Amino acid sequence: MTTMTSETVPGMRVGVAEVVREHVPLDAQGIHGVTFDGTLVWFARDGEVVAFDPARQEVVRRHAVPGAAAGTAFDGEHLYQLAGDAIVVLDPADGRELRRLPAPGKGQNSGMAWSDGFLWVGQYRGARIHKVDARTGEVVKTLTSDRFVTGVSCVDGALWHGALADGQPAELRRLAADGTVEERLAVPVRMIAGVESVGDGTFWCAGEGGTLRLVRRVPPAAG
Repeated sequence: MTTMTSETVPGMRVGVAEVVREHVPLDAQGIHGVTFDGTLVWFARDGEVVAFDPARQEVVRRHAVPGAAAGTAFDGEHLYQLAGDAIVVLDPADGRELRRLPAPGKGQNSGMAWSDGFLWVGQYRGARIHKVDARTGEVVKTLTSDRFVTGVSCVDGALWHGALADGQPAELRRLAADGTVEERLAVPVRMIAGVESVGDGTFWCAGEGGTLRLVRRVPPAAG
């Protein structure tokens, strides 16, 4: 088990992110578990999974998923949704449940991402990220953190997650394969409740009051 730390160490990249734009797709009810299928931003809120089209700025699908609250992922074909003590695999077209996997953490999970046949499942107060076999639900690796873990995302082989601590700015963190924190981005928002990379250096982040934000790294000042 590897522990991630917020302490700045040699070689760690430290920067800031800015909010590019923000939306409230439905209402002020909290949203969690963001993922992106290349066109639509999917997110969970109590008991349903919602698809938002950012180009049209409108909700285009809503699927009832009992127990859905946090942690949404996409593998290129199917959606994976945390629902209590299970991971539900869904057909995004109609919300049909295809199968279920056991979820780690006895329902205390906070984020999820898919990469190369595995799911990375965050636990908020447990301050952990579990690597889970997407076929069986078996936990094959666990990383621990010194901050609360919110949303999780994988991009270009790198694992990112949202991080919160009492009295501290929200952060996005990029991890090495062994869990070492390689990059920290301070995000000027109160909460990151879910995160997913778009793949172009930007991230969709769920926030407070039903807010969905697109954020990006601020380039370092020249000179």
